[in-house]
Amino acid sequence: MRLAVLKETKAGETRVAATPETAKKLIALGLTVAVEAGAGFASGFPDAEYAAAGAEVAPDAAAALDGARIVFCVRAPDAPLPSGMLLVGTLAADADAVAGYAQGGIEACSLELAPRITRAQSMDVLSSQANLAGYRAVIEAAGTFDRGFPMLMTAAGTIPAANAFVMGAGVAGLQAIATARRLGGRVSATDVRPAAKEEIKSLGASFVGYEDEESKSAQTAGGYAKQLSADFYAKQAEVVAAHIAKQDVVVCTALVQGRKAPILVTEAMVASMKPGSVIVDIASDAGGNCAATIPGQMVTTPNGVKILGFHNWPGRIPAAASALYARNLLTFLTTFWDKEAKAPKLPPEDDIVAGVTLTRGGAVVHKNFLPAAAA
Repeated sequence: MRLAVLKETKAGETRVAATPETAKKLIALGLTVAVEAGAGFASGFPDAEYAAAGAEVAPDAAAALDGARIVFCVRAPDAPLPSGMLLVGTLAADADAVAGYAQGGIEACSLELAPRITRAQSMDVLSSQANLAGYRAVIEAAGTFDRGFPMLMTAAGTIPAANAFVMGAGVAGLQAIATARRLGGRVSATDVRPAAKEEIKSLGASFVGYEDEESKSAQTAGGYAKQLSADFYAKQAEVVAAHIAKQDVVVCTALVQGRKAPILVTEAMVASMKPGSVIVDIASDAGGNCAATIPGQMVTTPNGVKILGFHNWPGRIPAAASALYARNLLTFLTTFWDKEAKAPKLPPEDDIVAGVTLTRGGAVVHKNFLPAAAA
């Protein structure tokens, strides 16, 4: 059976869905692996390394797909896929895309929909990529901030440590806290989820936030933050507004699954910050947590605050992001690999399979899209 890895075509996408390491392991399963030429170049994996691992380097997407039954991708590919194909990636599909997969006879598996259960941790693409995004956000902030991150004591005087405030203590936020602490910053953080307070403190950061009865139920069973009331966000904003005015670096990481990112940093809060301060908005792809964020850009406000709203934060550390992402996909396939048939076997009743499978046998099967399909 042939597995194809295509070069990503979406603007700004630097990651690749298989590395030479995972290609070698896929071949060990009994697969023939075809990698489109240049697919790993932006992540630091040249074609020669794939060839050395035993993969075929195909000159273009059509050649890679020729005879393939499985496609690994980071984003949904633009190339037309043959009917009967198993497509695995972070497809971020809408109802129209899902209907298109069904009509094309594609078995589409979107791994960002994997349930938050123990069995699925090693194939959790959201966590692996968010972890690196949180790290990269602080590194970018340190590079942009025009003073030192740690306290610097010199014969000419002392430079105080940077005050860093992390908004959202999920996977990305916790990594941002840990990285800011390692760089020597004075770190504080906030999150609406009740469990986050102790996690924040366990990393040596101080907790800032508003707590009430509503916040006690601010977490889904899957561990995500829930959308809360406008009244709660207003009170939370009052608590953090005074705190933000004293910060040198603010890292925004708050996402609500399936929704636009909540605005946590208002224009007034940005205006209260000191010149030279930095806001890093990891949530920029979902609209941003900062009211002044322009997705895809770095801007400087009239009062001298720099706001980094780049797209695709994991893609800004592509070698590491690709390595982890490729292992996530490898784990998914090996978990559901029939060794005797040397083919994937995806039982529909399995919790993970049911969570990620959008289409099967020419039909839409994912619960999130069944009403739209019926309409």
